[in-house]
Amino acid sequence: MKFPLQFVYDWYRRAIRHPQYSWLVILGTLVYFISPFDISPDVFPIAGQIDDFVLLTLLITELFSMVVERLQNSNQVTVEDSPEGETIEVNAVSVDDSSN
Repeated sequence: MKFPLQFVYDWYRRAIRHPQYSWLVILGTLVYFISPFDISPDVFPIAGQIDDFVLLTLLITELFSMVVERLQNSNQVTVEDSPEGETIEVNAVSVDDSSN
Protein backbone atom coordinates (compact mmCIF):
# COMPACT_ATOMS: atom_id res chain seq x y z
CA MET A 1 0.00 0.00 0.00
CA LYS A 2 1.42 3.34 -1.03
CA PHE A 3 1.11 6.15 1.51
CA PRO A 4 1.02 9.50 -0.32
CA LEU A 5 3.13 12.22 1.24
CA GLN A 6 0.80 14.91 -0.16
CA PHE A 7 -2.03 13.50 1.99
CA VAL A 8 0.06 13.96 5.16
CA TYR A 9 1.05 17.48 4.14
CA ASP A 10 -2.57 18.49 3.41
CA TRP A 11 -3.79 16.97 6.67
CA TYR A 12 -1.09 18.77 8.68
CA ARG A 13 -1.82 22.07 6.97
CA ARG A 14 -5.57 21.82 7.65
CA ALA A 15 -4.94 20.77 11.26
CA ILE A 16 -2.53 23.61 12.05
CA ARG A 17 -4.86 26.20 10.50
CA HIS A 18 -7.89 24.97 12.45
CA PRO A 19 -8.63 27.49 15.22
CA GLN A 20 -9.32 24.85 17.89
CA TYR A 21 -6.39 22.55 17.14
CA SER A 22 -3.58 24.86 16.06
CA TRP A 23 -1.85 25.11 19.45
CA LEU A 24 -2.29 21.38 20.00
CA VAL A 25 -0.66 20.59 16.65
CA ILE A 26 2.22 23.01 17.34
CA LEU A 27 2.79 21.49 20.79
CA GLY A 28 2.54 17.94 19.41
CA THR A 29 5.08 18.72 16.71
CA LEU A 30 7.55 20.15 19.22
CA VAL A 31 7.07 17.16 21.56
CA TYR A 32 7.65 14.78 18.63
CA PHE A 33 10.81 16.69 17.71
CA ILE A 34 12.19 16.41 21.26
CA SER A 35 10.92 12.90 21.96
CA PRO A 36 13.26 9.91 21.55
CA PHE A 37 10.35 7.84 20.12
CA ASP A 38 10.18 8.51 16.37
CA ILE A 39 9.13 6.86 13.15
CA SER A 40 12.82 6.38 12.44
CA PRO A 41 14.84 6.32 15.69
CA ASP A 42 17.58 8.88 16.18
CA VAL A 43 20.17 6.13 16.80
CA PHE A 44 20.65 5.87 13.06
CA PRO A 45 22.92 8.81 12.20
CA ILE A 46 21.22 10.52 9.26
CA ALA A 47 17.97 8.61 8.72
CA GLY A 48 16.97 9.20 12.34
CA GLN A 49 16.99 12.97 11.99
CA ILE A 50 15.28 13.20 8.59
CA ASP A 51 11.73 12.81 9.92
CA ASP A 52 12.40 15.32 12.72
CA PHE A 53 13.75 17.98 10.38
CA VAL A 54 11.02 17.44 7.78
CA LEU A 55 8.32 17.91 10.42
CA LEU A 56 10.08 20.91 11.97
CA THR A 57 10.52 22.49 8.53
CA LEU A 58 6.83 21.95 7.80
CA LEU A 59 5.91 23.57 11.12
CA ILE A 60 8.11 26.62 10.54
CA THR A 61 6.87 27.02 6.96
CA GLU A 62 3.21 26.88 7.96
CA LEU A 63 3.68 29.27 10.91
CA PHE A 64 5.51 31.75 8.67
CA SER A 65 2.76 31.53 6.05
CA MET A 66 0.07 32.08 8.72
CA VAL A 67 1.90 35.16 10.03
CA VAL A 68 2.22 36.60 6.50
CA GLU A 69 -1.50 36.04 5.84
CA ARG A 70 -2.41 37.68 9.13
CA LEU A 71 -0.23 40.72 8.35
CA GLN A 72 -1.79 41.02 4.89
CA ASN A 73 -5.29 40.80 6.35
CA SER A 74 -4.50 43.43 8.97
CA ASN A 75 -3.86 45.97 6.18
CA GLN A 76 -7.48 45.68 5.04
CA VAL A 77 -9.94 48.11 6.58
CA THR A 78 -13.53 46.98 7.11
CA VAL A 79 -16.50 49.29 7.59
CA GLU A 80 -19.35 47.57 9.42
CA ASP A 81 -21.79 50.49 9.66
CA SER A 82 -22.77 50.71 6.00
CA PRO A 83 -26.33 51.81 5.14
CA GLU A 84 -27.34 48.38 3.82
CA GLY A 85 -25.80 46.57 6.80
CA GLU A 86 -23.19 44.77 4.70
CA THR A 87 -19.45 44.75 5.28
CA ILE A 88 -17.28 46.70 2.86
CA GLU A 89 -13.60 45.81 2.54
CA VAL A 90 -11.26 48.56 1.40
CA ASN A 91 -7.56 48.26 0.61
CA ALA A 92 -5.63 51.38 1.64
CA VAL A 93 -3.30 52.70 -1.07
CA SER A 94 -0.97 55.66 -0.68
CA VAL A 95 -0.88 58.17 -3.53
CA ASP A 96 2.30 60.09 -4.24
CA ASP A 97 1.50 63.60 -5.50
CA SER A 98 4.63 64.52 -7.46
CA SER A 99 2.99 67.38 -9.40
CA ASN A 100 4.19 70.03 -6.88
